[in-house]
Amino acid sequence: MTAHSLDTKGADHVTADQVEAAMKELSTEEGGAAFTAKQQRRIVRRIDLRLAVTLGCLYCISLLDRTNLGAASVAGMQKSLNMNKDNNAYTIVSLVFFISYTIFQAPAVVFIRKLGPRNFLAAIVLAWGAVMIGFGFVPSWEVMCVLRVILGALEAGFYPGCVYLLSTWYPRFDLQKRNALFYLIGSMASGFGGILAYGLMQMDGLSGLSGWRWIFIMEGVLTCVLAVGAWFIIVDFPEDSPKSWHFLNEAEASWVVARIEKDRSDTFPDEFSVGKYLRNALDSKVWAFAWLYMLTTTNSYAIAYFLPIILRSGMNFSVAAAQCLTAPPYVAAAIVMFIESYYADKWRVRGPVVVGNALMGILGLGLLGYVQNNGVRYFGVFLATTACNANCPALITYQGNNVRGQWKRALTSATLVGGGSIGGIIGTTVFRAQDAPNYRPGILTCLLANVLIVLIVAALSFKFHRANKRVDSGGKPIEGLEGFKYTL
Repeated sequence: MTAHSLDTKGADHVTADQVEAAMKELSTEEGGAAFTAKQQRRIVRRIDLRLAVTLGCLYCISLLDRTNLGAASVAGMQKSLNMNKDNNAYTIVSLVFFISYTIFQAPAVVFIRKLGPRNFLAAIVLAWGAVMIGFGFVPSWEVMCVLRVILGALEAGFYPGCVYLLSTWYPRFDLQKRNALFYLIGSMASGFGGILAYGLMQMDGLSGLSGWRWIFIMEGVLTCVLAVGAWFIIVDFPEDSPKSWHFLNEAEASWVVARIEKDRSDTFPDEFSVGKYLRNALDSKVWAFAWLYMLTTTNSYAIAYFLPIILRSGMNFSVAAAQCLTAPPYVAAAIVMFIESYYADKWRVRGPVVVGNALMGILGLGLLGYVQNNGVRYFGVFLATTACNANCPALITYQGNNVRGQWKRALTSATLVGGGSIGGIIGTTVFRAQDAPNYRPGILTCLLANVLIVLIVAALSFKFHRANKRVDSGGKPIEGLEGFKYTL
């Protein structure tokens, strides 16, 4: 038990004695003596609604705000801002976001622990909503670059902060369904971003502004509204939950914390130290997870940014069709993602799911890039989109199940998502304007990324299997905890 850090906290926090009592109750019966199974399910549902669903809605608007360049592009942005093959401005504007987004990942996760999730997340969402409104009034693509850098810095703390916050609330084998719910809401709703953008384009000429400008303005306003609403809903860390708008009482919060302690004994953070925080970076698996996420997001960002353009110029669909046909693949991805997550938690497997998705991506990209028939190519879009999007919650959970300790969990969340932002840089640079309409170099890069995912998961599975066998034979504990085993 590591509850020492909360011994002196006030009544708004879960105390060590309360957790000790809850731990004893959990050890006596299947569900514990304090709450019936029905009451426990009700508590978890409340957590799901206040956490996974709310964060998923914010993630939806985050994806819309960072990937609506493709929709604005086919709505006339490139022509209006003089973006062309000579200055490669569209690629530059897409790219600069990820530079600041990558740099600010690791410190941002520290701030969420210090300032509290509700204050931190609501504040940065409100700020980037204001920046998005500014996109609608830029006079040149150079000014848009500056705003994209600011947007990247603000969004840097959101996704790793959400990943970290979710991991603190759920036991390891309840986590992938919640990560999937969070990601599902975001990715499926953002899949309809093309339809939303097409609707906003119809405001063309209103107040003298082009349709593509209204895409940014209205989505920015929506972001600000959601940020204000989220401040009243988002909850803080489980040990602090009694003070989060009376979300849980002390007995309920103690039960939640006790579940985490029983599962992995890392609910309570040690005192923060820069050296101790950064020392976690010496663990090779931290970087393996970052590489896996980088390779996955190379695919997901490439599809998000360039799918409307490929549908328009590569498959010769109309502007309306190109915008609207982006939605069905994301709906399919959401369905597959949640089914996979349900069985991955039930069977307690992670690596095979990741490999299966990567193989699906290889097939889909092959159809998209190397077949002439548009119907078959569009089916390839379904497979490729499903593969990379389903792998995002799978990898978040794969990582979350195999590290312990609050600060190590925080750093690993930051490096994982930091790797994802590098994948965004790759995904936005390998699809070059001069490679239109087939974008073969970009397709080939994404294919190679999926092959590397298979190889890295195979190496991790070998490492984890050997470590688990060592524990079974009474050898050195994994992650410093007796009885802890890696999830394969």
